[in-house]
Amino acid sequence: MNYFITGGTTGIGLELVKLYLGQGHRVGICGRDLSKLPHGFYEQHKQSLWLYQLDVNQREELMKAVNDFAVKAEGFDVMIANAGRSVGSKSKIPDFKAANEILETNVFGVLYAFEAAMQHFVANKKGQLVAIASVAGFVGLPGAAAYSASKAAVVRLCEAWSIDLKGLNISVSCICPGFIDTPMTRQNTHPMPFLMSGEKGAHLIAKAIDARRALYLFPLRMKLLITFLSLLPRGLYRWMMGIQIFNYSKQSK
Repeated sequence: MNYFITGGTTGIGLELVKLYLGQGHRVGICGRDLSKLPHGFYEQHKQSLWLYQLDVNQREELMKAVNDFAVKAEGFDVMIANAGRSVGSKSKIPDFKAANEILETNVFGVLYAFEAAMQHFVANKKGQLVAIASVAGFVGLPGAAAYSASKAAVVRLCEAWSIDLKGLNISVSCICPGFIDTPMTRQNTHPMPFLMSGEKGAHLIAKAIDARRALYLFPLRMKLLITFLSLLPRGLYRWMMGIQIFNYSKQSK
């Protein structure tokens, strides 16, 4: 199998790269800074690994990278749109610059990755599109409005496309983790319940991808919690989370 993974230089992306390479697959990755890869990683896997330094917001560059990978790897089976941004500290005052960057990467980065893959999947009459979203896409998390909105957009895009593309033999999977121990989540200054290691998270994600799950929320305790919160009357949810924000601010002091 041949996988292309955006944001594959650190975090969940890198753990997936390690997993797939270890299973003997061919992998193409892109990232804004390839120097973030572990020292000697490329040399160790250069027979099965292709690297592309770019930002997923660079639509044309991403297209070229995916096309190059499909040719050199002699095929293309799965696109994993993993690249993402978040904010580490919660604030009641919106940071519009950060919000713009989050929405651009988390939404348009997925769109561009899927678009680059689709031309190959339609021609081959098969393929799998995977987006790494978040449980944050099911509620509006205080202090993380843009992040929650971006992940909600990805969840709904995948839901609709899983219906639209079924007739083309192209499956769509939306993966929604809770808190995974990565460089991105280590920026967080708030509590992270049910935190999971990157390696374990990657194994669960790969299993869901192999099963072609349309939607996968994990871990189970986080799935139950976020489902409960999403089903609450919205006024009650806002009241509860308003108290939580207050508690966060007290802890930060």
